[in-house]
Amino acid sequence: MKNKTDKVYKDVFVKLIAEVFEKNGNKALNYKQVAAKLHLDDAEAKQAVKDILSDNNKDGLFISPDRGKYKLRALKVYVNGKVDMTADGSAFIVPEDSQDGDIYVAPRKLRQALHGDMVKVHVFERKSGRKKEGEVVEILQRAKTDFTGTLDIAGSFAFFVADDRKMHHDIFIPLDNLNGAKNGEKVVVSILEWPRSAKNPIGKVKNILGKKGENNTEMNAILADFGFPLSFPQNVEDESNNISSEITKDEITKRRDFRSKITFTIDPADAKDFDDAISFERLENGNYEIGVHIADVSHYVIPDSALDKEAFDRGTSVYLVDRVIPMLPERLSNNLCSLRPNEDKLCFSAVFELNDQAQIQSEWFGRTVIHSDRRFTYEEAQEVIENKAGDFSEEILKLNELAYILREKKFKSGAISFESEEVKFHLDEDGKPTGVYTKVRKDAHKLIEDFMLLANRRVAEYIGKQGKGKNKPTFVYRFHDVPKPDALASFSQFASRFGHKMNTRTDKETAKSLNALMTKIEGQKEQNILTSLAVRSMAKAIYTTKHTSHYGLAFDYYTHFTSPIRRYPDVMVHRLLQFYLDGGDKVNPEHYEKLCEHSSQMEKKAAEAERASIKYKQAEFLQDQIGAEYTGLISGVTEWGMYVEIESNKCEGMVRLRDINDDFYTLDEKNYAIIGQRKKKVYQLGDEVQIKVKKVDLEKRQIDFTLIS
Repeated sequence: MKNKTDKVYKDVFVKLIAEVFEKNGNKALNYKQVAAKLHLDDAEAKQAVKDILSDNNKDGLFISPDRGKYKLRALKVYVNGKVDMTADGSAFIVPEDSQDGDIYVAPRKLRQALHGDMVKVHVFERKSGRKKEGEVVEILQRAKTDFTGTLDIAGSFAFFVADDRKMHHDIFIPLDNLNGAKNGEKVVVSILEWPRSAKNPIGKVKNILGKKGENNTEMNAILADFGFPLSFPQNVEDESNNISSEITKDEITKRRDFRSKITFTIDPADAKDFDDAISFERLENGNYEIGVHIADVSHYVIPDSALDKEAFDRGTSVYLVDRVIPMLPERLSNNLCSLRPNEDKLCFSAVFELNDQAQIQSEWFGRTVIHSDRRFTYEEAQEVIENKAGDFSEEILKLNELAYILREKKFKSGAISFESEEVKFHLDEDGKPTGVYTKVRKDAHKLIEDFMLLANRRVAEYIGKQGKGKNKPTFVYRFHDVPKPDALASFSQFASRFGHKMNTRTDKETAKSLNALMTKIEGQKEQNILTSLAVRSMAKAIYTTKHTSHYGLAFDYYTHFTSPIRRYPDVMVHRLLQFYLDGGDKVNPEHYEKLCEHSSQMEKKAAEAERASIKYKQAEFLQDQIGAEYTGLISGVTEWGMYVEIESNKCEGMVRLRDINDDFYTLDEKNYAIIGQRKKKVYQLGDEVQIKVKKVDLEKRQIDFTLIS
């Protein structure tokens, strides 16, 4: 027994000595230097270090490059990265340093790491021609510990099966952790622990979502799956309810008063949170004063309050097919902050004097009080534009005229117009889809958008052009990088298959070509596919303090100022702008950059949740149509199948390669195609195909098609 114990101690000691060399870049050290770094100062301990270095020099762990000095024979390489789980339970680790290639990790070497986790990986020495392989040695940060799925209770124990296809482990639930949940119910489960020796993690039911297949259950499951809370904490609701609705005379005296100016909102018919309004006044000199008035959320949401912390955590409102999950409690989002008609409201405004050529003669930014005269839906405002008559027709028609000029200037500067078709559903009272339609953007939508873009751009310019170098004030920008050349070349090559030629020699020529292409394909069957591919070839827009420009809009400075009810970065922008207007000097850029990173992540999650809700409704719409035949376009190709989008309803499903029986097909990634190996038949992205609905899996939000010969 003593020999076994001695061996364990010796192994630990060897490991500690090896770590000394690893931490010091494998610099050659003598035994006294190693002992000192281990804080060992007695003679016996030093002798033990010397013996281990000497003994292990013989069996290969250490080498002695100089007399009395040692180093590791091979230095272990460790890389930090994110786990990207595959369907078979193995994973690729995507390193933090984008210069390093992905590292393959076999299932048995994942060491309880899950999809999305940040991990430390020991990278093995690569044999010639082999991909990099590794082993997870430490989980640095869990991506999530809450999962949605179905409960399976069997006698004295229960298991939870996650909806997430990349969660390959069932979670063991002790019966006293069921929290009242019943067999077969959809629930949210939190992982409590995962003992090293256990095959499965141990969890507890956190929330009961309800019966599988019911609309509320499934929509809440999507929200929970992406980490969005299903309700506001009580202290946040209490804080919201305790805010006074009174606008005092003292508060009004601190603001510019626009209550006597013609002011209105234009929003979707089902909107409840009106966070922007426009005021219009014809000036004596023939110019126009246009006020872009934005709900003054920062007046009500105080930094570090419970409301503020909750809004920051959420980052954004989430728009699912049938509901909005607001960033702020209803009392704020739909009441205090919402710019409802015939009520005095506090705003943060960007006010412009424009001439007939939509050129800015002067501008002003600051806090205001307004009184909206009319609430227009987009459809009502569009009627005014088309009929040239109705409430405030003179003002709306002039605003539309100015918006056209602003739009034309934007496109001449190199902005890109992506007009994809937005899928919407007709839902019955139970939330079940009864029909699908596409939303059309008309002049009323674009009018509002162009004045919001003007406010966002000019606010960003106002701050961004102040100071130089270290004296530049910290601000939150909406940054959109130029597209990567290889992604653009790939898209250009694909567009040419439809007969569309592109000039990608410069950023400006690329933008001009893309705009010409988007105009040409509007209303064509390939519009959605080419638009989505073009968007994919672009960089993703993010929030940051480090860059100011927006490639897609062709603006040197751009921020988000106009939607603080539903976006936390806009709240930050309001606070910073007021700070500088008040003569403030500097704020900590590192602090704001971290807030920006979180906001970008939450925006991405919200977009993914929205897509998941659309996928669910598409599957639900087709679940009673097994065997129905449609015409579709190939919208994506992978090594296991091709995605097809139905032309008539935009629902997307997959034709699996194993279901195409006339040949053995493989992926030609470069040409966005799958090719039959014997007959050389080609199915290419954008091709029209006839399909039949084969299978619908609501839980996985998957639709399977088969080809009709």
